[in-house]
Amino acid sequence: MLGTQDLAQFIIAGILLNIAPGPDSLLIMTRSATQGWRAGSAAALGIGAGTLVHIMAAALGLSALLATSATAFTIVKLAGAAYLLYVGVSLLLSKAKGEQAATAGTTLPVILSHRKIFMQGFLTNVLNPKVAIFFLAFVPQFIAADASNKPLALIVLGCIFNFNGMLWCHFLAVSTAFARQRVRVNQAVTLWLNRFIGAMFVSFGIKLALSNRH
Repeated sequence: MLGTQDLAQFIIAGILLNIAPGPDSLLIMTRSATQGWRAGSAAALGIGAGTLVHIMAAALGLSALLATSATAFTIVKLAGAAYLLYVGVSLLLSKAKGEQAATAGTTLPVILSHRKIFMQGFLTNVLNPKVAIFFLAFVPQFIAADASNKPLALIVLGCIFNFNGMLWCHFLAVSTAFARQRVRVNQAVTLWLNRFIGAMFVSFGIKLALSNRH
């Protein structure tokens, strides 16, 4: 179909790769647990928008630049690492402030608008050069050698991957929010959970900053 091959294997592999935990999944679960499934879905949509950018970049050959240029890769990598660190530290600091407010009996932890959450998801994904290189290395394996339009085939496969990813991400958002309501986690546990998640984002940022292209 449109120059693709082994489509069933591609779909299965893509689903397994989407299920693998990472900063995207963590962001969705954080927002769903603290603000409900709509907030988690907003993060998921932002992640999906970021993935579309990577798909188009790969189709246009921009991902090849990241794979071959150490300077370009380093610039994007450091920008992505800085943003992950920013999100992690923001979670840590906002929850610390939230705990003080909760102790005083005044307000709950900081609530973000869905627009801001969408942008968090978008930037978390689009500033990760590993995602760009993934599309350059993984997707072409499922493009037929005799495909008449390889960029179009890459876009088709990328959209299939993103669609399946969005199904998983929205399932994650809804299931996390449902679990949060059923368990009825108290405020103190929520604050410590968000501190843990903030620390995880910091670790993801450090790991990305120290990573190489392979």
